[in-house]
Amino acid sequence: MPDSRHRQQLPQLEDRLFLTDGGLETSLIFHDGIDLPLFASFPLLRDDEGTEAIRRYFRPYVQLAAENGVGFVLETPTWRASPRWAGELGIEGDELDRLNRKAVALMEGLRDEYAPENEGWVISGNIGPQDDGYNPQTKLSADEAQEYHSTQIRTFADTAADLVTVLTMTYADEAIGIARAAEDAGIPAVISFTVETDGKLPNGQALGEAIGEVEGATGGSPAYYMINCAHPTHFDGVLEGEWLERVRGVRANASTRSHAELDEAEDLDDGDPQDFGARYAALRGRMPALNIVGGCCGTDHRHVTEICSAWPARQ
Repeated sequence: MPDSRHRQQLPQLEDRLFLTDGGLETSLIFHDGIDLPLFASFPLLRDDEGTEAIRRYFRPYVQLAAENGVGFVLETPTWRASPRWAGELGIEGDELDRLNRKAVALMEGLRDEYAPENEGWVISGNIGPQDDGYNPQTKLSADEAQEYHSTQIRTFADTAADLVTVLTMTYADEAIGIARAAEDAGIPAVISFTVETDGKLPNGQALGEAIGEVEGATGGSPAYYMINCAHPTHFDGVLEGEWLERVRGVRANASTRSHAELDEAEDLDDGDPQDFGARYAALRGRMPALNIVGGCCGTDHRHVTEICSAWPARQ
């Protein structure tokens, strides 16, 4: 398994707590009343008002990390900022490149403001799937995914981003292509899979098998893996196997609803933040490498605060 200089430099590979944010898009839509066509937040960076809305969203999270003296992974608001989605929004070429770069610069500003010593705060260029994050109609081969995602990854590699993270992966081939594109660009990659209520990927593959497939096809090049966009009860029953040693992060949904139910929902199910934090504390004892925690759809700073409060020291 490769052990590159870049991977050795990532502070979250040490056994200390790292927080990240929650459900950016659901917070902006349901709490702030901001319309996000195609569930894309990056177009807000086009003007000062939108940029300030994103900065305002992040402030409670970075304040929490600063006050508790823990690490933080600053994920750029660029989950939809890849050619297919951006093109549907009328954003292409130089403007797309500029907005991805501006997203990194915004995270730099937050890091400089709240962690000027930069002790364990890292910037992650956030990537999303080429198709739907729950039920993709088009699936890419590993080669097609590598070509598609290389546009955004090359931009991030030319910025202050410390790594790239792809959230809500639904099948292994796209993850393999992303890992290869990141390796070619010389930037560490993190792969985060989502699962259905049965703990399996939307295509029916077991989570551990998907991680094993990516590991085998890439020589273990991803820095680590994560699970996101599923409630802890959805994957609690599959947490067994050596593959768990490669899973460092969880960004769970607040709701126990299935992906199909969330797709149809017109309300925000924010669950029970205190119960959410307790479930993360329980995961700590079952996932040997888990140290990067945050939220996904329906979560906000209350949920991450509860995680931080409940987080136990490693015994």
